[in-house]
Amino acid sequence: MEEPKRKWRLPDLKGANPLSSRIARLIFASNLAGLAILILGAMVLNEMRASFVVAKKQDLVGQAQVFSNLLAEGATFGQPQPVMDEDLARATLADLSLPVSIRGKVYGPEGSLIGDSYFLSDRVVVSSLPPLQEPSRLSRWGRSLSEWAVSTFGAIVPDRGGDAVRTQTFEDEFAVAASGAEAASQRFNDRGQRIISVSVPVQHVSAVVGVLTVESNDIDEIIRAERAALIPFIGVAVLVALITSTLLTIGIARPLRRLSAAADDVRSGSSQRLDLPRIARRRDEIGALANSMGSMTDALFERISANEQFAADVAHEIKNPLTSIRSAVETAERVKGNPEAMAKLHEVIAHDVGRLDRLITDISNASRLEAEITRVPTETMNIARFVQDVVSTYEHLKLDEAGPTVSFEDATMGAGLRVRGREGPLGQVIRNLIDNALSFSPQDGTVTVRVEQDRIGPQTTARIVVEDIGPGIPDDKLEKIFDRFYTDRPKGAAFGRNSGLGLSIVQQIAATHLGQVWAENRESGGARFVVELPAS
Repeated sequence: MEEPKRKWRLPDLKGANPLSSRIARLIFASNLAGLAILILGAMVLNEMRASFVVAKKQDLVGQAQVFSNLLAEGATFGQPQPVMDEDLARATLADLSLPVSIRGKVYGPEGSLIGDSYFLSDRVVVSSLPPLQEPSRLSRWGRSLSEWAVSTFGAIVPDRGGDAVRTQTFEDEFAVAASGAEAASQRFNDRGQRIISVSVPVQHVSAVVGVLTVESNDIDEIIRAERAALIPFIGVAVLVALITSTLLTIGIARPLRRLSAAADDVRSGSSQRLDLPRIARRRDEIGALANSMGSMTDALFERISANEQFAADVAHEIKNPLTSIRSAVETAERVKGNPEAMAKLHEVIAHDVGRLDRLITDISNASRLEAEITRVPTETMNIARFVQDVVSTYEHLKLDEAGPTVSFEDATMGAGLRVRGREGPLGQVIRNLIDNALSFSPQDGTVTVRVEQDRIGPQTTARIVVEDIGPGIPDDKLEKIFDRFYTDRPKGAAFGRNSGLGLSIVQQIAATHLGQVWAENRESGGARFVVELPAS
């Protein structure tokens, strides 16, 4: 069975690098875009938190130092021993009029509480505490996201706030301040609020007579504000993810679904080919897939059509000798008494039976050859040596028989030209061409088989040339002779000795080896057949 002509091409190695693929680059970019936005947001928020904590601590330290100086000037005495007047200390603390978010406490050197701004201020509002509640899902999610960002990107962006304000108990903070140094910490107060606390010593001359603690309880609001600041980044990341997902769906999923639907239509018989021109024009793997699937379906339908035509041709070719045999048998019933006529009828029947046998044998060989082409793997061979081996079998066969001779010529000058193919089918090509040339050659003629080297663009090719000195081929039949069952021969040639499949098989094998075959007439007389194959 025939196959459409194919052009050979060099292997495509462009897909060796994954990033050379447009789809691969699109997938990488879309997956990294959202992550890049989250990384940027985490880095910015981490820097914002560090800057805020440091600024808050420095602000509280400045206020605590001012308040400590006021207490040292107005509530401490130095005779006979430096001490703090508790009444004056409470009055001074009350006169400070601290804002609601700031709480000041004065302690004695032993740790006893002397005054608390929450209870000394005239603006104190007494209200019942709200009932304890579990954190909301949004709060838990925001806390988890913050912890994940800190743990993931902490190595990239240092947490300056964590270094500046440590988490420690009030006893540790008080001990540092009582020794004459400043201390700052983060912790939860008695109301369950996260606070930043700064403790400084209250000194008279150089003696520590008390400790002033200033606390800020608006840290939770700042954290909530930070989480709210993360929402735009999350929204942008989600938006980018939706956009990239939509692009992936439009660019990959939808074309693949259309290809699948078109393939189902071909399978069900509602369509004979994949008609997806927009997808086939894409310059990526999906476009290549669409073109490959289109070529595959076209090749399948061409193969099916070729098989149907082959079956019709076989039926027609078999029917002709069968009709002749039936006619001879019917005629024999009427001429039983005529020995001469009976002999001629027997000769016709024997001739047609031989014709049927050759036809069935060639059809069987053609089917076996097609199966061999499909199953047998290719191998690299020295084409000149291979052709010479095939020609040598004809030289041995003609030793004891009269008739045309076959000669071999290596026109590559020993270049060792190599071709990748299958020995059985390629041997059949050479034998069919030689047999065809012998059938048209005179008894004293010579069939020349020659191997040449040529080039088509960057591709080196091997040419197998078979020449005879017969009558040649009519110009209008140079292409038609490769049709199946074509048996038009010159006058005087014996009829029925050829099935008309030989040259058709040659063309089929050449096509499966990514090559081509053609016929031409020699200027000096005779025909020339050329098989051109890509060299490896």
